[in-house]
Amino acid sequence: MDQNSQTTSQNTGQGPAHNASDNTASFGFRAVPETERQGLVNKVFASVAGRYDLMNDLMSGGLHRLWKRELITMLNAPRGATPFKLLDVAGGTGDISIRYANDSGPNATAVICDISPEMLEVGRRRIADAGLQNRIQCVEGNAEELPFESSSFDAYTIAFGIRNVTHIDRALAEAYRVLKPGGRFLCLEFSECRVPVLDRLYDFHSFEIIPRLGQLTAGDAESYRYLVESIRRFPTQEKFAELVRNAGFSRVSYRNLTGGIAAIHGGWKI
Repeated sequence: MDQNSQTTSQNTGQGPAHNASDNTASFGFRAVPETERQGLVNKVFASVAGRYDLMNDLMSGGLHRLWKRELITMLNAPRGATPFKLLDVAGGTGDISIRYANDSGPNATAVICDISPEMLEVGRRRIADAGLQNRIQCVEGNAEELPFESSSFDAYTIAFGIRNVTHIDRALAEAYRVLKPGGRFLCLEFSECRVPVLDRLYDFHSFEIIPRLGQLTAGDAESYRYLVESIRRFPTQEKFAELVRNAGFSRVSYRNLTGGIAAIHGGWKI
């Protein structure tokens, strides 16, 4: 069941990344000119693209694989012959779309839209290896200005990508625009841990262990440090749910995973 927790926020989630009052945006814990943030984020993902699964394993202790399975289960795409079209945003490496294709019927297709050409290149190779080129298409594009017609998709997913968007409200508005009436929005994202003791262990793992592992395994501590900091800057569960509602979605809810370390947010275009 979806559960909406009312626990008081304990993280540093400040809401959307941009600060309209001074034209700055958060890049991890640093404030940078708003116009420079996307380029900095792009450099991070260009750096980690080839090790994206390793990155998520380090960030989640391997739990991201279970969380993604839960996302696909909640999506519940048709397994028969019914056509169904998914837009997977920031899904460049193809992990969500490949799982979706393997879990759905032959007429269920997906379009991956990602701003990072390096991530998309990884995805194209994986899609080819899986023999799914006829069901999954890759398109380079920005979540804040999607290159698709309105009311084009039955579902929209974004996994571990929305916190890297500079203007979250614009990305959510675009999600609403491209969905068909009756379409579903699902967002899997790291969130606020809400279990005492576990939250402190998670902080130690995030700030002390992950950057060091990033340096040891990829020679890149800074990219991993940004990714950890971006999680702490992301809105809490309730704040993000409110942003989803403000974009026009109905029946908005969220489900905490592993004590709130991650959460799946959902909404419907009605």
